[in-house]
Amino acid sequence: MTDAGPQPRTRLADLAAQAGVSTATVSRVLNGKPGVSPAARQAVLEALDLLGYERPERLRMRSQGLVGLIVPELTNPVFPLFAQVVESILAENGYTPLLCAQEAGGTTEDQYVEVLLEHKVDGIIFVSGLHADTSANLERYHALRSQGLPIVLVNGHAPDVDAPSVSCDDVAALDLAFRHLVQLGHRKIGLAIGPDRFVPTRRKVAGFTEAYARHLGENAAEEHIVTTLFTLEGGQVAAGELIDSGHTAIICGSDMMALGAVRAARQRNLAVPDDVSVVGYDDSPLIAFTDPPLTTVRQPVQGMSRSAVSALISEISGQPSPRAEMLFLPELIVRGSTGIARQS
Repeated sequence: MTDAGPQPRTRLADLAAQAGVSTATVSRVLNGKPGVSPAARQAVLEALDLLGYERPERLRMRSQGLVGLIVPELTNPVFPLFAQVVESILAENGYTPLLCAQEAGGTTEDQYVEVLLEHKVDGIIFVSGLHADTSANLERYHALRSQGLPIVLVNGHAPDVDAPSVSCDDVAALDLAFRHLVQLGHRKIGLAIGPDRFVPTRRKVAGFTEAYARHLGENAAEEHIVTTLFTLEGGQVAAGELIDSGHTAIICGSDMMALGAVRAARQRNLAVPDDVSVVGYDDSPLIAFTDPPLTTVRQPVQGMSRSAVSALISEISGQPSPRAEMLFLPELIVRGSTGIARQS
């Protein structure tokens, strides 16, 4: 008779450990019993998915409806992060998310909207969409609102659009980064930023200009700004210009740009942070594990996403949300890419 070997841990214990709840709570969720908070229920459902268990039939709730989520790309890790968090919160509230991710040369935002309308979605959340582009025609959003479709705009306030708007405070973000660098002794600080037509870019430039005047008493901040693309390669080119013009610290418009800035420094046989300090923006997943770990300004993605979903659900239920922009304060995360300014 062969030895069956050690018995595996019970399924309830596995799920409880993963979800951070008691086995009794797991049991109540799996059996569809009351007395479980929505947060605990969602934690158990996530544990089921993460551990590869199929959800019991009784847990497959009927969807409250479909919600479209449009993001500009998936290359920048912050957009998959937004998608993941928004989708999770929508699921908590019983809605089925339909993710639409754009790609250069691929399906456009307008084409995705047409598909979502064909699927009769109850609302759409736009993350850094055309609403953030000051050169874009906003009529596309007016048309959606005239049809009575609830929408929410994330990162790119468009005051003329009749919709709730959620943004990270870019001006505060630049002040946090700038003040940190000044405290480290830097006096020649540059900004590598994306195209000027985007609302977040304009706000970051405004924040940088204000910070230069406030902390260094200088009113010619434009001399320290290089505009490029919101990509690793764009950050590399912009940082190269700033380094070559004598800047000892660079604030970047995204974490991807900041990684490009690190590459630009190394191409010149300069060390980060010994010779050049670099600050990113977003605090995307895995950024803490780069070489060096990146100092960055963290967008409060969780809070922004929860507010966006809450506003949309209120709109769907016929309870209008405030039209004033909801600004969320960022957080400076200090790691290994910033250091004391070198003495020349």
